[in-house]
Amino acid sequence: MERTHYCGELTEAEVGRRVTVCGWVQTKRDMGGIIFIDLRDREGTLQTVFDARLLSEEDFRLAEGIKNQSAAQVSGIMRIRDQETYNPKLKTGTIELAADGIRLFSECAPLPFPMEDGFLAREELRLKYRYLDIRRPELQRNLRFRSGVQSAVRGFLEQEGFIEVETPMLTKSTPEGARDYLVPSRVHPGEFYALPQSPQIFKQLLMVGGLDKYYQIARCFRDEDLRADRQPEFTQVDMELSFVSQEDILLHLEKLFKYLFKRCLDIELPAFKRMTWHEAMDIYGSDKPDLRFDMPIYDLSDIAKGCGFSVFRKAIEQKGRVRALCVKGGAAFTRTEIEGLTRRAVSLGAKGMAWISVQPDGSYYSILTKFMSKEELDGVALRVKAEPGDFILFCADSQPTVSRVLGGLRLEIGDMLGLRDKGKYEFLIVTDFPQFEYSQEEKRYISAHHPFTMPYPEDIKYLKSAPERVRAQSYDVVLNGVELGSGSIRIHDQQIQKLVFEALGFSDQEIEERFGFMVNAFKYGAPPHGGFAFGLDRLVMLMLGCDSLREVIAFPKNKEAVCVMTGAPDYVDREQLEALKLGTACGDRDAERKKAGVKMDLDNIAMLARLSIPADQKEALERDMMDIIEMAGRLSEIEADRETINISGLKNVMRPDEPGEAYKREELLKNARTKTGEYITVPKVLE
Repeated sequence: MERTHYCGELTEAEVGRRVTVCGWVQTKRDMGGIIFIDLRDREGTLQTVFDARLLSEEDFRLAEGIKNQSAAQVSGIMRIRDQETYNPKLKTGTIELAADGIRLFSECAPLPFPMEDGFLAREELRLKYRYLDIRRPELQRNLRFRSGVQSAVRGFLEQEGFIEVETPMLTKSTPEGARDYLVPSRVHPGEFYALPQSPQIFKQLLMVGGLDKYYQIARCFRDEDLRADRQPEFTQVDMELSFVSQEDILLHLEKLFKYLFKRCLDIELPAFKRMTWHEAMDIYGSDKPDLRFDMPIYDLSDIAKGCGFSVFRKAIEQKGRVRALCVKGGAAFTRTEIEGLTRRAVSLGAKGMAWISVQPDGSYYSILTKFMSKEELDGVALRVKAEPGDFILFCADSQPTVSRVLGGLRLEIGDMLGLRDKGKYEFLIVTDFPQFEYSQEEKRYISAHHPFTMPYPEDIKYLKSAPERVRAQSYDVVLNGVELGSGSIRIHDQQIQKLVFEALGFSDQEIEERFGFMVNAFKYGAPPHGGFAFGLDRLVMLMLGCDSLREVIAFPKNKEAVCVMTGAPDYVDREQLEALKLGTACGDRDAERKKAGVKMDLDNIAMLARLSIPADQKEALERDMMDIIEMAGRLSEIEADRETINISGLKNVMRPDEPGEAYKREELLKNARTKTGEYITVPKVLE
């Protein structure tokens, strides 16, 4: 008999009926003559009962010997559990299956980690055995929720008249973005495709083609450094519309997100807040501020410029700013907490951190009382709206540094005080981003968004004379301090597009080589158009309150962009390289490495060992280490089934232990690089 029901779908309505369920053995309890097996599938868990009096000897023995996480089928009659054995934690906690037959599909080998509910193995181990990790109800819930969000996106956009179109995965490498993942062409030796960072160019060409409203749930690839909310391959919801204004697109986006939260979480979202990029940076020190808590940045430059504190005064003289945060109730911070905030400020680029603690009686506790008058201190307190019990912290430096430091401290304090509630959702639309950023590395302006973003009409005149003043018709959607996605009104006028390319430093030849096909397309009646794209993975992560994208992706990469389950990326055979007409200088050694199953990351090894390896020695050291690994691999191939014979006649001789003179504490401390009191201080090895 085939499966009749999922385990978690059964209810008291099926009591008395014969059912067949399939799943994995979660737990087993042998009570001597009666065995209880909890069987779990994607819908939930069901208790099955095996009574030796009611089963064949063969079936009972099978139930008796079955191992956890084995795949099995159980048949029998549904019945009500004894009331005293009800399990309120299960949907099926009032019922059970009285088994009269069992079938073992596949026995489970010894598990690499326990799979009891509530136990969470370390992430690297879970990623290696991801197929086991996916059996966890939490991860299954996340993946099913993600599927629901994806389905809701499709339903909404199609109802709004959008047409789903797939764009190429093998395309042309273009500049002005993250690094591309390149794919060599066998048919055209020496030439490469690029995996798409986004469908940007193609969706604009679809607008030229008259499609009017396009969407795609697109796979995208970016070769960039990873973090908790970033993966080398990700999924984004991509949209583009013709004959629209920026306001039209923003209204579409707000409507979409409100629909998703209502449909998937039954949450009614209020109207989205809006602010310009300059406002966000000025008030919160970030272009993606977390609005779940209110802690704005206040400018105190006018008060500080004439005070006696030289750090403040010098910052103003050097055209910098003095700004501050006011932490409500922060006067209760301990010395350790204040020192931690100071270290954080320094790590963000500050030279230090000045602060004022407003005491319960309204007096000020701070080193600044030596340098600032009572009137100046009162002016600071009034400006930042400080009350008794509050804590004021300052940063004095260039405007970018001040924004970065105070913006970072604001989030740090939000975490310290538990102000960033995962169950709260605060959306923000940020508009009017700068068109360009100046790259000190490349000594030129680069696109803040991408080179196809339309500037504001009144700023076009600055494209040649003052690119830093040009504002873009671009916008981001931010949720709880995380950038969900971005979009812009696109350039449809080829003359404006040419001016933007020139501002980016592209010659006519470079424009033709890299973007010629797109520029040519715009000669044939390109409509005004714009669009948006947001990360599906990030949205689901935030909706579920997860800390990492890896909790909402079935088979993610780790922080080093490695799939620890499959071993990707990996070395390839010499024949594959030769077919692609790629160099094989490392062919033999690569084959050895593949055989050994080892990839050498010398920089990581050096970091873990706290070693400094000169650049000119790295290649030789890597070669020596690979030789050692190769030798170990050859030793492992030696047959060791039979007894080995030592024909040398040598024996280990151990000299007797002889007590020596103990080292004196003072002599040891003399040689210590760092010490605290009478103890040697060693650096942290594990962060």
